[in-house]
Amino acid sequence: MAAVLAGAENTQLELTQSGACDRKAAHLLTSSAATDLFPGARDPESAVSGLLLLLGCWEESHRVSQDVSSPEGSYWHAIAHRMEPDAANSGYWFRRVGNHPIFEPLLQRAGQILRNEPTVGWKLKPVWDPFLFLQWCDEARPEPGSAKERVARAIQMAEWELLFQWCAMERSSTK
Repeated sequence: MAAVLAGAENTQLELTQSGACDRKAAHLLTSSAATDLFPGARDPESAVSGLLLLLGCWEESHRVSQDVSSPEGSYWHAIAHRMEPDAANSGYWFRRVGNHPIFEPLLQRAGQILRNEPTVGWKLKPVWDPFLFLQWCDEARPEPGSAKERVARAIQMAEWELLFQWCAMERSSTK
């Protein structure tokens, strides 16, 4: 597991699924019990789904997340469909997430990112809006290398980090 995490350390999520999956890591993650990989975690199956997504294993992540009935499983499922890209399907899964505890810190992180790139012209709402971010990703996707793409990818990575930490965090250290 340590090798998988080390291999994913400098990985960045693309706005669109790439198909470049680390098959060895995917096999390790999908052939082991999630509770063995993330003992004591709040939502170990969702943590596996998120890690698979980061490793470029969209199909495997999607397969795991669609079988997890928690808000976190729905959240990873929504991100996968946002990356597909399938905005309508992503929106469906975001509606199932509801108001998630990572939204407030994500709003803070997104605000910092946007302050560093004011030229994109995107404005946050007073609360995190995953549907607005879905629109931004759709807007940025056709402009590879642009400021919009960089900002959308940075926000998506912040979202990934916060959600992964939430899922992998030990139950005893949660509120």
